[in-house]
Amino acid sequence: MKKIKIGLLPRIIIAIILGIAIGTIFPAPLVRIFVTFNGIFSEFLNFSIPLIIVGLVTVAIADIGKGAGKMLLVTALIAYGATLFSGFLSYFTGVTVFPSLIEVGVPLEEVSEAHGILPYFSVSIPPLMNVMTALILAFTLGLGLAALHSDALKSVARDFQKIVVRMISAVILPLLPLYIFGIFLNMTHSGQVYAILMVFIKIIGVIFLLHIFLLVFQYSIAALFVRKNPFRLLGRMMPAYFTALGTQSSAATIPVTLEQTKKNGVSADIAGFVIPLCATIHLSGSTLKIVACALALMMMQGMPFDFPLFAGFIFMLGITMVAAPGVPGGAIMAALGILQSMLGFDESAQALMIALYIAMDSFGTACNVTGDGAIALIIDKVMGKGTGK
Repeated sequence: MKKIKIGLLPRIIIAIILGIAIGTIFPAPLVRIFVTFNGIFSEFLNFSIPLIIVGLVTVAIADIGKGAGKMLLVTALIAYGATLFSGFLSYFTGVTVFPSLIEVGVPLEEVSEAHGILPYFSVSIPPLMNVMTALILAFTLGLGLAALHSDALKSVARDFQKIVVRMISAVILPLLPLYIFGIFLNMTHSGQVYAILMVFIKIIGVIFLLHIFLLVFQYSIAALFVRKNPFRLLGRMMPAYFTALGTQSSAATIPVTLEQTKKNGVSADIAGFVIPLCATIHLSGSTLKIVACALALMMMQGMPFDFPLFAGFIFMLGITMVAAPGVPGGAIMAALGILQSMLGFDESAQALMIALYIAMDSFGTACNVTGDGAIALIIDKVMGKGTGK
């Protein structure tokens, strides 16, 4: 019989529903088992974050740095600018809208230990380095590898990247549903789940509207370059949008994105360069979600969320997103380090960020790949080859 494969998003949803459904009837000794697992998994996650940063960011920066030519530079700058714009759009919208939607003072720190339930035992797994050290090391190695003529160290870096991606896809992501089940089990056990769920629903609604606005804005800008109807250009990209909704992967959607981009009048050589590159370096939808979710959780906890703090976070997030691996939920894994080091997110806040992010992963990926088509239109015009049908 053919094995039925359930995707990450359905497993996360099932975990949340089960955690809420049985949280009120589970006896404390059983809840304690999941508190124990969550404690160990949190330690492993904290240990993994610096490795994820070094493994992914190093190769991403080396690959961008070694590429030559005006087209690469222009594409990278436009993609980074689009990612920054989505981050700041998300921040200013959240600051304006969220205060009326969010109840301040929900203590997330109590989620991991509902009503004082302690784990049966704990395992300490100290990370090899802190997050900022990992970031600086990744930048140093990445820029150094880009300048080297030898491929020996690059091969080692790529092998380490493969190990990190395998760790994410084979260990962290399969265990995430169980981790999130434990979080929601504890929230239900402590009576916090309904307040937090209401915030989830409101935030997801706002982010969905924001990502629709972002796509219309991106294609309006592209339309100014090619002097065509932005809605017609955006309409031709819908097959790519819906393919990304189903696959949850920018990489898996590249063939469809490429074909639809060429139908918008982008020359084959420009589309063949820009679309695969932007599948890696342009993550406007992911950045929009992460900033909005982080802002919402900080408001819930009464943490400061001033503009200078988030400006630095958004600039760093734009760089970190380049390293997001092509697996569902990869972007939030790459971002956990700076959420921890720059915004002060603890294990409970990180777990809720993961749950919130993956609940909207399909829409963020669809926003990313559809926006790639707008960047290709601009690059095509800038490089003097565009027709913009």
